Amino acid sequence: MTRVMVVDDQQMFRIGLVAILQAQDGIEVVGEAADGAAAVVEALRLRPDVVLMDVRMPALDGIEATRRITAAPATEPVRVVMLTTFDIDDYVFDALRAGASGFLLKDATADELVQAVRTVAAGDSLLAPRVTRHLVEAFVAGPLPVAPRTEVLEVLTERERDVFLLLARGRSNGEIAAELFIAEQTVKTHVGRILAKLQLRDRVHAVVLAYETGLVTPGG
Repeated sequence: MTRVMVVDDQQMFRIGLVAILQAQDGIEVVGEAADGAAAVVEALRLRPDVVLMDVRMPALDGIEATRRITAAPATEPVRVVMLTTFDIDDYVFDALRAGASGFLLKDATADELVQAVRTVAAGDSLLAPRVTRHLVEAFVAGPLPVAPRTEVLEVLTERERDVFLLLARGRSNGEIAAELFIAEQTVKTHVGRILAKLQLRDRVHAVVLAYETGLVTPGG
């Protein structure tokens, strides 16, 4: 059973999300909150598997709430999906750095919402396609690092580095397996070790690290 908490200051929207999720097998909504401050308190108390977190809220915004939830030892395993009405804005990078496991646009369908919860609960990261596209475009528009910080990869084996670079370019496990001529289960094992060695929460943060350090460049 995947335990979910829904955080949004718009009551009608929050009620709609809860209704959709409660109707699904294997998903239980264990709590709600109308602002970031309450979300932190409830997350510490309830320890859900997944938190659906609105970005803009009174009292405490979703980004700072996410930072506090993911930083607390008691809620470190909790995975946060940010809810936004915008394809991209100034909050995206801050939210990812705060520990969010991805973004879901508020105009997503019910099926997309349910799939998002299941995806994140399974340990994968999530970015809506439009968010992913604009995220890369923002990297393109920004200044490139003076020199790649390849020292961060020194902890990886040669094969793990190959997997990391393909992962950072957005390849799925199946695509990585096909390109490297290895089993998909082997790729999953490598990805788990890579995230552990680089102290990354998930694949989204691997992509961010790769771009920020210049290990991967747009179009490269």
